Amino acid sequence: MNPLPAPSLVRNCSVARTLDILSDAWSFLVLREFYMGARRFDQIQAILHCPRSTLSDRLSRLIDSRILKRVTTPAGRSEYRLTERGLDLYLVMLALMRFGDDHLAGDDAPPLALHHRTCGHVFRPQTVCSECKEPVTAHDVRYHDGPGAGQSPLPDLPQRRRSSKAGAFERGRLSSVSRTVEILADRWSFLILRECFFGVKRYDQFQEALAIAPNILASRLNHLVTTSVLEKKLYQNNPARFEYRLTATGLDLYLPLIQMLRWGDRWMDSPPPLILTHEKCGKAFQPLLVCDHCHIPLSPRDVRYTLSYQPPVEIDTRALIRP
Repeated sequence: MNPLPAPSLVRNCSVARTLDILSDAWSFLVLREFYMGARRFDQIQAILHCPRSTLSDRLSRLIDSRILKRVTTPAGRSEYRLTERGLDLYLVMLALMRFGDDHLAGDDAPPLALHHRTCGHVFRPQTVCSECKEPVTAHDVRYHDGPGAGQSPLPDLPQRRRSSKAGAFERGRLSSVSRTVEILADRWSFLILRECFFGVKRYDQFQEALAIAPNILASRLNHLVTTSVLEKKLYQNNPARFEYRLTATGLDLYLPLIQMLRWGDRWMDSPPPLILTHEKCGKAFQPLLVCDHCHIPLSPRDVRYTLSYQPPVEIDTRALIRP
């Protein structure tokens, strides 16, 4: 009897653990709808236009991960509510929205404006160091192994195909989040990007670090080049070999990634695999998301929004998070 092959080992990473839950673009967009005020299956399906089976699967995964809970209203209707875990993922969504506003809106105004109830101003979310409160960029952060560093078996997750239709995730609602996740449409794209921030540049290095199938890796790298997140540089002739380097646009995706890292460190019940250090102050830090007007850390319950367009169905536009 032949022994079973040894499982592929990949680095422990709180970004990856977060992405094990939010495993594709539909998962992000389903969660986004709860922040926009939706509470029922039919509301979300009417906006996203995704197959009912897809929506049912993503809702089940979010419930299993304790991000959502199902409740029965006094009228006997089944609805969903965000847990504290789910509320905290809102900061990841804000970081994704900020990237989409900055890089993917073109000449148009952002699809929605955020209002900070604490200071009363329209604001944009800004990532700062928890220790010195100065803005954080990919250029001024270093890292070292934390107590949870090491390797674990590659998780057995469904290999979903990314949508090839332009605008597929923005059919029901204009959204900077949907524009961002259409670029990073599945966990592999996020993890390739993560490896870029670890300094990986070459095809064989990506393949070794991620234990990823060659066809999936080639497809995702080509997509990230096409969308100007990576640039492809020839480093060898005969045969031609290329390196993949982050563009200025790609570097700005560091901020959503470290919000995923923060969330995974907090909620995944294991020691942090990575410790971030802010070079400007020399201290280990957490990435805080603050209002760029009053610089107070953002809480989901203190954010309101207004839309720059007519919503496709009537939902509560007074609050991202209702009590």
